[in-house]
Amino acid sequence: MYDYAIRFEQDGSAPGVAVFCRDLPELNSYGDDRGHAIREALDGIESALSIYVDERRAIPPASAPQEGEHVVHLPAVTVAKIALWNAMMERGMRKADLCRLLDVRQAQGDRLVDFLHTSKMDQLESALAALGKRLSLSVEAA
Repeated sequence: MYDYAIRFEQDGSAPGVAVFCRDLPELNSYGDDRGHAIREALDGIESALSIYVDERRAIPPASAPQEGEHVVHLPAVTVAKIALWNAMMERGMRKADLCRLLDVRQAQGDRLVDFLHTSKMDQLESALAALGKRLSLSVEAA
């Protein structure tokens, strides 16, 4: 649901590879070569997701990859944060509302939807449960 497809563009006049994502037009990433660009794409995606939070917009699901695109599989904690943020947007909640609901300090609540900060899964599961959601994981071949 949130495994975003990225595409690469190489400018003949400059070294390196630029990374773009149809589903996240805010994504702006770059690498020295294709392999480096793939490794940098996760940071770029998480930075793009932060823009959605800053602008109080729901995060879009990923669409099916097209030919020539590479799929970036997000860490489980990132997917849980997306689910939490989108559940908040469905209810018109702000971060302060989440803090009151969970009875946590502002800094702790902010981190739960900060894609550039690591959170513990149990905290995210508790926050999702408070919004009537349950996290479900699956394991598949890599």
